[in-house]
Amino acid sequence: MTPQQPAPRMKAIVALVLLVLLGAICIGAGQWQLRRAHEREALLAAIETGRRAPAQVLDAQHRDGPDWHPASTRGHWLNPFTVLLDNRNLKGKPGLWVATPLALQDSPGTAVLVLRGWIARPLPPATLPDLRAASGVMQVHGTLLHRVPRMFDLGSLTGQPDTALPTPFPTADGQPPRMQNLPLAALAAATGLDLLPVVLQQAPTEDAALIQDWPGPSTNASQNYNYALQWFSFAAIAWIAAGITAWRILRRASSSSTA
Repeated sequence: MTPQQPAPRMKAIVALVLLVLLGAICIGAGQWQLRRAHEREALLAAIETGRRAPAQVLDAQHRDGPDWHPASTRGHWLNPFTVLLDNRNLKGKPGLWVATPLALQDSPGTAVLVLRGWIARPLPPATLPDLRAASGVMQVHGTLLHRVPRMFDLGSLTGQPDTALPTPFPTADGQPPRMQNLPLAALAAATGLDLLPVVLQQAPTEDAALIQDWPGPSTNASQNYNYALQWFSFAAIAWIAAGITAWRILRRASSSSTA
């Protein structure tokens, strides 16, 4: 009797190993989706807690606060240090965020960066309107964040992110620079200001025809739970197939030994 060729058995063993690995990878992907769901649930809880919290007052002595909490401060706008944040869409329409530091009334050398609002990106030959904020001491209300919300920047993959402000700043022509992202450290270095470690996302108000409609972070945890269920289902299918393959290998081995 001709002995069984090893090739089919080896192929079955390789298939078994691959199926087990595939199932493990799917389990890992499902667990990652569960972690993302928990992170989004925690974020949603923090946002809701912040919205219910009493407003904080920012000044030279009270420089910080939790994300998503309401806050207010008094001071005057530093219009020459305005920066435009590009690629900020609103309801599918391309536009810009206008960010201007506000020098605190009780400490003029100290400032907080305020995201003042959104404006549509003008199509050439149109130009931007006058974006200068009102002069004098202003009371500004908004929501606290610890950084300007970031957009994906291809430069971050090459080690050259789009975060450099022009030199000198303000520019000679007085036009606000456009950037993809704006770290607070970069603005502080370019302006010499003592910036608070928070950003104030301005509440709806009349300010140079800007729109204060801020997109929040995604908090849809149910989507992640659905993805996790799909990955766990794929893992179950892979491991069931692995079990069937293992049973066939053992049956063939038993048949060969009794032949």
